[in-house]
Amino acid sequence: MERGDAVTVGIDLAASARRTAVCRMVWEAGGGPGVEFLAPQGDADLLAVVREADKTGLDCPLGWPSGFVATVLAHHHGTRLPPAARFEGRADGRPGLDALRFRLTDDLTWKATSTRPPLSVSTDLLGVVALRAAYLLDALAAAGVAVPRDGSGPVAEVYPAAALRRWRIHLTGSYKNVRPEARAVREHVVHQVEAGLGRILPEAVRTRCVASHDHLDVLICALVARAVLLDDTWWPSSPHERAAARQEGWIHLPGPDLTALRP
Repeated sequence: MERGDAVTVGIDLAASARRTAVCRMVWEAGGGPGVEFLAPQGDADLLAVVREADKTGLDCPLGWPSGFVATVLAHHHGTRLPPAARFEGRADGRPGLDALRFRLTDDLTWKATSTRPPLSVSTDLLGVVALRAAYLLDALAAAGVAVPRDGSGPVAEVYPAAALRRWRIHLTGSYKNVRPEARAVREHVVHQVEAGLGRILPEAVRTRCVASHDHLDVLICALVARAVLLDDTWWPSSPHERAAARQEGWIHLPGPDLTALRP
């Protein structure tokens, strides 16, 4: 893609519109990016933001583990359950993740970033949010906007914590609480993002990102959406990965150099 004008959106989806955070970034050749936070009042507002963007980075799984779906269907129909399975073991000797709880993309992301596994969409509270995402994507499809779960359409699944690790932004602790130490970590992340982009963010944007991990997360989501537009993310590479991504979704991990996103 040309590095000219584009709009990317980051969404930290929650179970309700009231708690959903949204960031919109306008990229202009030789300038920008412009950044603003939005507060959609409902699903209609949120869908309008997605339709008007060139790419949206959604921090929410776009599907469920195929093994989990097969097991629930077998249980529902009263047939024998498929055997439990795990993904291929890690290079460090530890076993792969449980295929009932985690998708292939979760397992690959965990291995690529050497961090803890993503939340399970099948066994954690994240499943409630994923249900909302499924209905939102269904509404887009009903309006004629197809949303492939592999990220090749207008929406790509992103994972802010993994993106920070890919950009080598090292955290000294969690940035997702209200403690002073977490605020200091968020401030460090903002400085690193600014250094990578070669731009100082507007003061209002900096203040909200330092004060709120939700706003920092959606800024990161919008940045990863930019990386997807520029083909600077990790795509499914094998037939097995492509088939899994079409059903389960695919976490787009950005390339290691944040400067690649500059206009």
